[in-house]
Amino acid sequence: MCLFPACRRTQEEASLAILFTGDVLLDRSIRPMAERRGTAWLFNNVTPVFRQADAVVINLECPLTTRTTPLNKRFIFRGEPEWAKDLRQVGITHAAIANNHTNDQGRQGLADTYQALHTSGITPLGYGYSMEEQLTPTVIRKKGIKVAVFNAVLFPLENWQYAEGQPDVCRPSIDRLTSRIRQYKAEHPSSFIVAVLHWGTEFQPHPHVQQRHYAHKLMQAGTDAIIGHHPHVVQPMEYINSRPVFYSLGNFVFDQSHPDCRKAVMALLRFKASGVQAKAIPIEIRQCKPQIIRKQHENR
Repeated sequence: MCLFPACRRTQEEASLAILFTGDVLLDRSIRPMAERRGTAWLFNNVTPVFRQADAVVINLECPLTTRTTPLNKRFIFRGEPEWAKDLRQVGITHAAIANNHTNDQGRQGLADTYQALHTSGITPLGYGYSMEEQLTPTVIRKKGIKVAVFNAVLFPLENWQYAEGQPDVCRPSIDRLTSRIRQYKAEHPSSFIVAVLHWGTEFQPHPHVQQRHYAHKLMQAGTDAIIGHHPHVVQPMEYINSRPVFYSLGNFVFDQSHPDCRKAVMALLRFKASGVQAKAIPIEIRQCKPQIIRKQHENR
């Protein structure tokens, strides 16, 4: 079954389809599943959909490292580095790592995560040894269409300080992020820009006023679409000047049991010369695994 009209596109309708998911956790009660059945098994309900997109971007909510050097914080996660190969096998091409958990095992654990992903053929987003490097977008290309993807976390991280020249995730001020996007748009006027943001308040069904303010600033700077996560629940999708904002996609592979935490969406963005089209694909998380709710597919 083809869920994307792009599967039937003609040669004249050149487009680039990028699929975004919410939080992927490979620890806690999910760890024994991954160890027993393999990490790819967690995604087998959605792998056919992944294959229909040109790129698939997850939010990786844990470091991939053998190190056990945890930070002093409430929730500490860790996945195995070899699991990155399974993530690539199911069709995942990019992983947002600018969030509040990829640093759970310290800076070297974060560096291990980058290396595990990179070695497996997955492009990490929002990482670097300097703010300049962290604010350098990853560009996804196809048939003359270019999409620059920025990834940032927009709140302070627990027991973590920025250190220039050390492994870190992208944590700019909103002013620095918008300035960088404005600069990039001026230098690359034909490129689309997507901001993948770890932001908002956990378990809140609606974005707060600051998020909406940030979204408007980013759109004014030249952003074409915003993808959000961190709240662990779905927040509304809206358009600002005809450009889509998904405030929160919710979870994806996760073990939270509250009913609201088991409802989520994937965001499909299709880029054409004429602009960007957005589609929300509802999913339900059953026993930690995402399952598409097929009958509810609608274009937005």
